[in-house]
Amino acid sequence: MPAHLRVFPASPDVDEPEFAEPNVRVRLGDLLPLIAVAQRRNYLWLQDFLDDEVAVTSDLYDVLRAFKVQRPSA
Repeated sequence: MPAHLRVFPASPDVDEPEFAEPNVRVRLGDLLPLIAVAQRRNYLWLQDFLDDEVAVTSDLYDVLRAFKVQRPSA
């Protein structure tokens, strides 16, 4: 027999959890292979982070922006 789930509204006196600002630095060379594998294998946890912002240096941003404009369409 399937479990019956009940949904309760949030208590008005409970504040939303505060999230800490990101403070971990990771080399792009270490990060990209992990993200590539997660995307290739369609790991669902990656979708949880698709709206997260990342900070990049201005020179990398310029290169990425130029790449986006010059990339041939499929």
